[in-house]
Amino acid sequence: MEEVLFATGNRHKLEELGRVLRECGLVPRTVDVAKLEVQSDDIGVVAAYAAVHAYSVLGRPVLVEDAGLFVNALGGFPGPYSSYVYKTIGLNGLLKLLEGVRERTAVFRSALAYAGPWGVVVFKGEVRGRIAEEPRGSAGFGFDPVFIPEGVERTFAEMSTEEKNRISHRARAARKFCDWLRGGRKPL
Repeated sequence: MEEVLFATGNRHKLEELGRVLRECGLVPRTVDVAKLEVQSDDIGVVAAYAAVHAYSVLGRPVLVEDAGLFVNALGGFPGPYSSYVYKTIGLNGLLKLLEGVRERTAVFRSALAYAGPWGVVVFKGEVRGRIAEEPRGSAGFGFDPVFIPEGVERTFAEMSTEEKNRISHRARAARKFCDWLRGGRKPL
């Protein structure tokens, strides 16, 4: 197994991503680099900017992941601001915004950026679903207790990591990264 640097302080992201990366022979090692975020409606831009910054600090190739929950009835909000919204108004605040709203479709998106001497490449994944009427489940993190993926009747928080990784936005982005590596690219 080869090691790949992953700039995150989020142990949940590390666990989920680590399981998928092991599928392609990589073990993520977290590095402590302050995440420099640019304001953008595109999580790919946010992740790429943070990865380029982390690479400039570390001098070694590094992965950065950014994700967001895009709720259609709210015009895509909270989107790239999901972490901030979760920390400030939480699950109940999001559900309050959706009180009386019947159209509860949403998309969870992930952007995994890998920066190195070649520049930066971004791998995106998404999963469509809907927002539950109330939080359900105790697994996962963030908005997982209110997100029900299409074709499933359980929230991400009601699934094991293995179940979530079969369909999640983060796992889909990580598998695209693995495919890119299998195509001849190697972490340095």
